[in-house]
Amino acid sequence: MWRNKDSQSTAPGASNAPRVPVNSGSPTSTTTHASWLSPTMRVKGEISGNEDLLVDGKVEGSISVGEHRLTVGHNGHVTGGLAAREIIVRGKVDGNHNIVSESIEIKKDASMIGDVTTRRIVIEDGAGFKGSIEIGESDKQVDSNLDHPIARTLSTSA
Repeated sequence: MWRNKDSQSTAPGASNAPRVPVNSGSPTSTTTHASWLSPTMRVKGEISGNEDLLVDGKVEGSISVGEHRLTVGHNGHVTGGLAAREIIVRGKVDGNHNIVSESIEIKKDASMIGDVTTRRIVIEDGAGFKGSIEIGESDKQVDSNLDHPIARTLSTSA
């Protein structure tokens, strides 16, 4: 007759998929829309969008999420260029590709191979990095179009 909230969520047919917050559209809402590429997913080709992205699968190609956050999860493996406002690497990023961001964090046990253009970079103890780092000036912003030649450097704000 009466069910608690926990028993309703485990009912037959209930989804066990992770819940992703969605922007309610209200001006006071601080939640943003995000996408997730699960560990069992494999993508060959370019990924682009205008929302936060968590990659826990394998991607062979470039990823561009504009002025949003890109996270390469513990199970994530990306072979291609990256462009985002903020990049957090917990897995692997390899191949000598351009990585363009305002802020990059390479976490413990993660590895990154590539040429980085950023304003700020943090490489934790235990992380691996091979490539070059170009630090941009504080009045610059990221051009997230990887195909555009200026994506290799930071473009001047308009």
